[in-house]
Amino acid sequence: MASPETGVLAARARALAVLRIRSTALAVALLPAAVAVVLLAGRATGHLGTGPGWDLARWIAGGLAVLSLLLAALVAVVVARARPALSPSVPISEKSAPDLYRLVRDLADRLEVPAPSAIALTPDCDSWLEDRTHRAHGPPRRVKGRADGERRVPEAPVLVIGSPFLWWMRVAELRALLAPVVAGTGPSAHPDIAAARRFIRGLDAAVAVSARARRPVRGLPLRFVGRVARLLLRAGREHATIMERAVAAAASERAQTVDYGLRIVAQEQVGLAYAGWDRLLTRVALPAWRMGRWPSRLDAGVVSALTELSRRDRLADGFTSRLGERPACDLLEEPGAIDRAASLLAARLFHGGPAEPGPDWSPVGWNQYPEEVVDRKWRLEAARLHRVLDNLPATALPAGSPAPAAPVQDPAPAAPPLSYARTAARTPGHHPPQRPPADEPAMGPPATGRREEQPLAPAPGPTLARVIDRLTHDECAGDLVAARLGAEVEREEREEAARQAARGTSQQDAAIGVAWGDGMAEGGLPLFPLQPPRTGRELLADHVTAMVCCAAVDTAGATPGLDWLDGPALLVDGARRSDLGRPVLSLVDDGDAEPLRGWLTTIGVRPEKPVRLV
Repeated sequence: MASPETGVLAARARALAVLRIRSTALAVALLPAAVAVVLLAGRATGHLGTGPGWDLARWIAGGLAVLSLLLAALVAVVVARARPALSPSVPISEKSAPDLYRLVRDLADRLEVPAPSAIALTPDCDSWLEDRTHRAHGPPRRVKGRADGERRVPEAPVLVIGSPFLWWMRVAELRALLAPVVAGTGPSAHPDIAAARRFIRGLDAAVAVSARARRPVRGLPLRFVGRVARLLLRAGREHATIMERAVAAAASERAQTVDYGLRIVAQEQVGLAYAGWDRLLTRVALPAWRMGRWPSRLDAGVVSALTELSRRDRLADGFTSRLGERPACDLLEEPGAIDRAASLLAARLFHGGPAEPGPDWSPVGWNQYPEEVVDRKWRLEAARLHRVLDNLPATALPAGSPAPAAPVQDPAPAAPPLSYARTAARTPGHHPPQRPPADEPAMGPPATGRREEQPLAPAPGPTLARVIDRLTHDECAGDLVAARLGAEVEREEREEAARQAARGTSQQDAAIGVAWGDGMAEGGLPLFPLQPPRTGRELLADHVTAMVCCAAVDTAGATPGLDWLDGPALLVDGARRSDLGRPVLSLVDDGDAEPLRGWLTTIGVRPEKPVRLV
């Protein structure tokens, strides 16, 4: 078995290779100046000729020397001033988590490595060390020296911990998981490795700065800096990659002596936590974010999601028995406040929400989630579906459909028109006599003059029967509704993206303690979109499902609920109904409404009754 020192030596050798690339670039930049100095010194000493050819050579060499020195100074200044990108995280002070800091320092003492300089949490299922010694990220730490009074000392990297680990893992499991990560502070303290990392990170930040330049006057020199930085990165890419692998191998070897058996169990928990975190974000948090609400206890929700997963999956059976041990979140003084900050940052990263809460971006608790998110989501989608149906072209019933009943001579007064969400009330005047509503049969000419003076019947209300009849009787309605729903959702997403770009900036993040660095958030938020764009058929199925759920809530006594793994759920008599997907797909894909009508009859839903929209 290789010793940790072997890995450090291998990493140092690769670090020196990276530094040699930096020295070579510096030598190339200084070469014209060296030639010019030789020519000028030769004329002064008389060892070189004094003819016109030599004078021209001196002028050319001098010009090239000045140009190369200016370009080298430009590259050096941009690389030195560019801020390396930081992983967005929530800083944790020692005052707010003294037990966590004590655990990490004890772990560093057992591993005989420097302790991390600080701890931060990130809404992700991973942990790593991050160098934040750049002057743009904070003033360097200084101690008293012998000659000049004080000197700058290198700081250890910051330990970044995934916030779901603190809530799901036990204290012993977290210590075993962090052992190889904390052990990486030993190789990171080596001067050659630290210098090579700073060089690579500076080049990466310079590339980001050059890519962000837009003005022609400033963009031309920055594009040159970007080309040089990319050239140096390509030259040192292989060496830097092997250096990081050697550092990781050395840290892993050093951590072998600390809780090795428990590390295996902790790694199993990492995979389980990642699965629960992914389902929680995509199925539970994303619907709330799209409605301007952000769940304020995401990390606590991970425990509920993984407990539900353990109950359903026999492969995870037995993991919940660990819940009787002390959770790692007990190492925090105020876990609720830290969970709230991490949840807001997760919404910022994965959805692009504002950096701070506001009237259009408010938190929601898990107890209020069914009423304030699930019910509202269903009714918003049902309203959107009916808006699309309102704008469809009118069609006649198929040939096999029964003829409409003849109108009576003195009809009863029509009921007042229903209004849809964000849509004006549909009155008889909105439909000219020659164009009947979309799902009303075309009526023949009136028999009497008195009938001609009466307005048409109002548009049908937002009923489930209207949706079923239109998708069943019109073969082209499904494709048309799906296409228009896709266009409607895309338009709303563009408007939301424009609002996010106007209200969310990196300066706002810096004001609340979240640093990004150059190039991290310049491409726009979210950094990590959770879901690929949905197809028109998927959108249509979702909207029909929402309409069915609204009808079940309004006419059959069902209630909205929350499933920790699947998100919004329909509860009938307190039990979740998960058998709605197949009947809806039968209607959307095949135009067959019989399975859905049978399901509605079983539940007791009355599709002819209007539903309440937002």
